[in-house]
Amino acid sequence: MGVKPAIGRKSNKNPPIFSHEFVIQNHADIVSCVVMVFLVGLMVQSTTPIASLFISLHHNVSGVEPTREAPKGEPFFYEAGWKDACAVFFYSLVCIVMHAILQEYFLDKISKKFHLSKSRLSALNESGQLVVFHLVTFVWGGDAIIREGFVFNISQLWDGYPNHPMSFLLKLWWIVQAAYWIHTVPELYFQRIKKDEWFSRIRHASAAFAFVALAYGFKFQRVGVCLVVLHSLAEFVAHSYRLNTIIRGEREDWLDKLLSLVNGSVFAGVRLCSLVLGVLTFYFGLAGAAPLLLRVAALSLLVSFQVYLMFNFISEAIKQRQESRQQAQAKPKKEKKEKPRKEKVKKAPVEESDLPEVDQNTNKTLRQRQSAAKAK
Repeated sequence: MGVKPAIGRKSNKNPPIFSHEFVIQNHADIVSCVVMVFLVGLMVQSTTPIASLFISLHHNVSGVEPTREAPKGEPFFYEAGWKDACAVFFYSLVCIVMHAILQEYFLDKISKKFHLSKSRLSALNESGQLVVFHLVTFVWGGDAIIREGFVFNISQLWDGYPNHPMSFLLKLWWIVQAAYWIHTVPELYFQRIKKDEWFSRIRHASAAFAFVALAYGFKFQRVGVCLVVLHSLAEFVAHSYRLNTIIRGEREDWLDKLLSLVNGSVFAGVRLCSLVLGVLTFYFGLAGAAPLLLRVAALSLLVSFQVYLMFNFISEAIKQRQESRQQAQAKPKKEKKEKPRKEKVKKAPVEESDLPEVDQNTNKTLRQRQSAAKAK
């Protein structure tokens, strides 16, 4: 029987089972089967406790069992706990499957349409995945912020700390955040990413996962969701601008200039809002509620991260401007080049023996007439 290629990796070859090529081509199908094992285990009574440990959300503090209906108007509330690691593992498998679906049905078709080079193809796949992720993060997190009422009552970000229970959707949002950044590490192998790109991508994923884990573990989920949503807005605009540059090439038009202006404006605004929100929460709001060392460490980490992002953004902007100037100076002015005159080449005399027989007879007749005319 032929081996069915994995989502996002079509091939007519049938590699040996359990080989590296087999795992890469069929990784989405393999992971889908593992996910189905957990779902089927949830339906069997004897394995339900184990399967629910990975699928369901735990550490309920609302006083009502998750399997029962909550009283009307009283939703479930949760807190962080060690069982959340099992849920992060399960949803990281789901992220791998969703990654493969997005790769096959959208990104691969875009790359085939525009015939991109290998370097641009790698950038397209990276930014394409991150655009969707940050868009989902922004919409989902923004909905949670509005539902929790943080926008209209900002004091809720620190009131009652550390007793900050989470709603079901807010806790699931944090679980998916951690799961996504974990799944990016095996995706380096599944997507055949060049090894020279591994370090930068692993560093990016590690920094994002560390922020999620620290905010979630130290009960900063409320201010954390606001900071992540702001950051996702800037990242969504930045990767949208990058996708436009990748697809349209180096051509500059009104759309490229508009996206560049929007990218810079949103980036600066997000950095400023993040700093204001961090100072307001950690320096003023949590004064007396959280230990001083914890507040100083959290605020220092936030400020350092914002300064680091701003420094990279300015450096990249200066680098791009210098490169554009060098390219403009390197282009020579088009001068009309005079076409060299073609020298007339004298044709070599053709021997009479090389001519056809008819021409030879004609020449003989002409010579005879010329000789007769001279004799007269």
